[in-house]
Amino acid sequence: MATGVVVDDEVSSAFQEFKLQSTKLRYYVYKIVDKKTIKIDASGDRSKTYEDFCANLPENECRYGLIDLEFESTDGHPTSKLVFITWNPDSGSIRDKMLYSGSKEAIKTALNGVGIHINATDASELDLESSILPVVKKFA
Repeated sequence: MATGVVVDDEVSSAFQEFKLQSTKLRYYVYKIVDKKTIKIDASGDRSKTYEDFCANLPENECRYGLIDLEFESTDGHPTSKLVFITWNPDSGSIRDKMLYSGSKEAIKTALNGVGIHINATDASELDLESSILPVVKKFA
């Protein structure tokens, strides 16, 4: 479903720097502004945690997020992966949920190279240990 929402140029340029780790950031949170443009809503420096990232996802509003998630692989080695999360809470408005769902491909295209995509609709699906790490470790 094409929504006509476009990705702001800053999202793509910031992502290129993020991939190369030249920005020294842990995450970005993206928001659709005026129902037409996906823009950076928040970011966190390298000292921030996954919990800080989740704190930037409003309880009743949709967002997209990208995090450089550091974790221990199943064989015990420290590693990290870029993880894209679509936050589409059940408690959000139907209109916004449809807009974010229909615009997801646009931002996924702008964030080319991110291999792990997770959809979350409530807080339990954001739980690091029970929901996120089991998926991410499959790619490690």
